[in-house]
Amino acid sequence: MFPGMEKLMMPWIGKTMKHIDMFIATKMAEHGVNLTRQQVILMKILFHDGPLPQHDLAFLTDRDKTSLTRLLSTMEKKNLVARIVSPEDKRVNMVHLTKNGVKVLNETAPILLEVIMKMQEGISEAEQQTVIEVMKKIQGNIENHIDSCSNNN
Repeated sequence: MFPGMEKLMMPWIGKTMKHIDMFIATKMAEHGVNLTRQQVILMKILFHDGPLPQHDLAFLTDRDKTSLTRLLSTMEKKNLVARIVSPEDKRVNMVHLTKNGVKVLNETAPILLEVIMKMQEGISEAEQQTVIEVMKKIQGNIENHIDSCSNNN
């Protein structure tokens, strides 16, 4: 497409994320678990921080309201989450992880650990640390750029 693209990090990061998504989906299916990475992430957030208002989840998962509503509806059908109207503000839906959601999340934890360990095979601790440091720098660069853009407006 562009000359020298293979030397840029972003296409590699994007391709790697696609491979990770496919690998997670494959491993989940092998274990009879019908969850997407997005569903697992949402359940993990609710497990650690929940229950949360639906609009907060949209922000935390970087999803628009429509796609989050679709995701939550799918997860409700699987009895993983429940939306309950807030007693303090009837306009706010609080999203709760159900008992079944906690059970399923606990069952998937070993699968995700297996996926992580397989992805890190043959990569030394020093190489892993280098990747982490590079990712932190990329995130910092992005945050600095966003901050400087918002300060200029």
